[in-house]
Amino acid sequence: MHFLPTERVALFIDGANLYSASRNLGFDVDYRNLLEYFRKQAHVIRAYYYSAVLETEDYSPLKPLTDWLAYNGYTLVTKPAKEFTDASGRRRVKGSMDIEVAVDMLELSPRIDHAVLFSGDSDFRRLVEAMQRKGVRVSVVSSIRTSPPMVADELRRQADQFLELADIAPEFTRRQTEPRARPTSARQTPAEPFPDAPDPV
Repeated sequence: MHFLPTERVALFIDGANLYSASRNLGFDVDYRNLLEYFRKQAHVIRAYYYSAVLETEDYSPLKPLTDWLAYNGYTLVTKPAKEFTDASGRRRVKGSMDIEVAVDMLELSPRIDHAVLFSGDSDFRRLVEAMQRKGVRVSVVSSIRTSPPMVADELRRQADQFLELADIAPEFTRRQTEPRARPTSARQTPAEPFPDAPDPV
């Protein structure tokens, strides 16, 4: 991995995307260790975590994680997720945070040297290109080892460096889990953290 110790770095974590990638690879993320890992590489000035949250439920399984993140070095960015019924009558959840990520990254661009984007979404290719035009290096963290790959080819090509999540995961693996398919529950939140574990750290 290529970071300079003096580089001003900001992390931009698409919570739903990182959750899906890590679960597909068979591990949970320890967010304390993740932050420490990048702090050892460079000067991390911000770590953003983005998540859409269903407000229709009395209790969200995401809440222990988001509460912990907010008190432990992360800037939490959330918005209400929208529930809708698709053409086949199934209830779905929509909660893209792409605009929030793009606005924050572009606003912070004059104050950072390197942006680390935790997402494989092809929609971010233009954002990465815009950051590069401003003189900011961009690393993308995702995985090509999931089936199907979590990162879009065009985003991977555009990034200054691609970090395979499976390669760096041992630095911040919370505990091993069985790889599992993406959940199909209608009540699932877009970035449900660890539904089977109450301790978010």
